[in-house]
Amino acid sequence: MAHAALLTGVEEFIAEHVLPLDDEHDGDVEAAGGELLRVRLQAGARERGLLTPHGPRDLGGLGLGMVERAPVFEAAGRSLFGPMALNVNAPDEGNIHLLDVVATAAQRERYLRPLVQGEMRSAFAMTEPAPGAGSDPSLLTTTATRVAGGWLVSGRKWFITGADGAGFYIVMARTSGEPGAPGGATMLLVPADRTGIKVDRHIGTIDRSMLGGHCEVTFTDVVVPDADVLGGVDEGFRYAQVRLGPARMTHVMRWTGAAQRAHEVAIRHVASRRAFDGRLADLGMVQQLIADSEIDLAATRALLLHACGELDEGGRASPSTSIAKTFAAEALNRVVDRAVQMCGALGVSDELPVAKIARELRPFRIYDGPSEVHRWAIARRAVRRVSGS
Repeated sequence: MAHAALLTGVEEFIAEHVLPLDDEHDGDVEAAGGELLRVRLQAGARERGLLTPHGPRDLGGLGLGMVERAPVFEAAGRSLFGPMALNVNAPDEGNIHLLDVVATAAQRERYLRPLVQGEMRSAFAMTEPAPGAGSDPSLLTTTATRVAGGWLVSGRKWFITGADGAGFYIVMARTSGEPGAPGGATMLLVPADRTGIKVDRHIGTIDRSMLGGHCEVTFTDVVVPDADVLGGVDEGFRYAQVRLGPARMTHVMRWTGAAQRAHEVAIRHVASRRAFDGRLADLGMVQQLIADSEIDLAATRALLLHACGELDEGGRASPSTSIAKTFAAEALNRVVDRAVQMCGALGVSDELPVAKIARELRPFRIYDGPSEVHRWAIARRAVRRVSGS
């Protein structure tokens, strides 16, 4: 399918089949049907040739590069359920990319193929309660201990998105060194039905659109054979970078779609609402809000495409992805906050989709690296570049 036809197909599918369900249930995926909803919407996407546009072609995906993904993922993101419907939602989207780059042939068949084809979901288990890994992954405390033929994994993870109902986990565990050491982590593929795994609870968060929740999960002496080590032993942090840069950018793509929708809703409102002897849209204060949001959206897309171009060329693009992610997370929140303000009381109600988008978008300034951590990294790179130290 040509890229233009794919984009048109996604736009029509989201508008006709996904957005109405999203709005009816205020973006609450469990209220809308949960796993059954995912299966139904993905079946519709599959019938239209839209499923998993970023997945490898040899396993049933459409093989889009990063730049090609941007408008398609943005179109999906206009609905909070859209990424799930196209199988481009986190964490599955990032896991598909990671497995495509790192997995062995056997791992591709066992884990990647069913993920690409929408036959199961997955989760990425790295974050831990304090004093474990969070924004500083080197603090990793979950351990994988060598035994005959494999490893025993033990530890506690939390805020693991999509954990409830996932078919397998990609678990980051320490195989050497102590917490705080710069290396010594390994990624392991762990089927969710393996003995010793317990989803302890869903952690309550302000967002409601992520299928499988954000969970606390305990691993107790979970057996993982050598065949399910993903990549090299003690090289997990290096492989994490394979996943994180592109995943940050696809987050930007999806949330740009949501922010664009909120912006358009607000413009339609102020263009039709009359007060103070004219349209709200003719007031200078409102025009400034609209213009500032137009600027934030344009700048977000420009930074995104620059970083995606570097990734498509095979670079790590760490500076570019950090800059784009930090700017976008804050700029898109500004866009949606302005939309709330322009819509007045309706902007904080469920009469319009603006309030739910504001609710769902706010965590983006935290996950995949809080803005403050990215700024720290950006500043360190700038100092090294200029001063040489």
